[in-house]
Amino acid sequence: MKLLLLIILKEGNSFIMKKVIIIFLISGLALFSIKKVSSIEIPDDAIRIRVVASSNLESDQEIKLKVKENVQNFLIKKLENSKSKEQVKKIIEDNIENLNNIVNNVLISNNVKMNYNINYGLNYFPKKVYKGIEYKEGYYESLVITLGNGKGKNWWCILFPPLCLIDATETENLTEVEYKLYVKKIIEKFKN
Repeated sequence: MKLLLLIILKEGNSFIMKKVIIIFLISGLALFSIKKVSSIEIPDDAIRIRVVASSNLESDQEIKLKVKENVQNFLIKKLENSKSKEQVKKIIEDNIENLNNIVNNVLISNNVKMNYNINYGLNYFPKKVYKGIEYKEGYYESLVITLGNGKGKNWWCILFPPLCLIDATETENLTEVEYKLYVKKIIEKFKN
């Protein structure tokens, strides 16, 4: 910044001054538009999902991801035609035993002996900043699967509106900003 000001003062050229002003204006607009895209808010009536690893050991994180993948694949099929929060809530409540079996099968198939807990209701989520978006801490209606000690990093997403259920093939080639706009579009669709 100081260097630019020194060049402007030294040159005294209004043409250079105009270029610098234009660059600052364009930079300001770009920052404003990026900030605007990254200020997506999750609706109050959202239903979240969270899988908490036992610890941050690589093996515990791998099990967390396997549980997440299996649970997510199951829920994609179960929730694909749901249109409301009430439908999603009923489907989750009706399938707690199936979710229990999925988690248990993942642990058994990976030779892991570990306790786990599945809870659907109001659960605490800490504040999180992810890809420039800040998610506020608080108690949210959610499905939480806690593995072992539940002291490791977690994975979470939104089940309703169905942000977790977006087909991975649809988002593979999108840039981060395009993805955020797509997420915003889905949230707005379910707000109305």
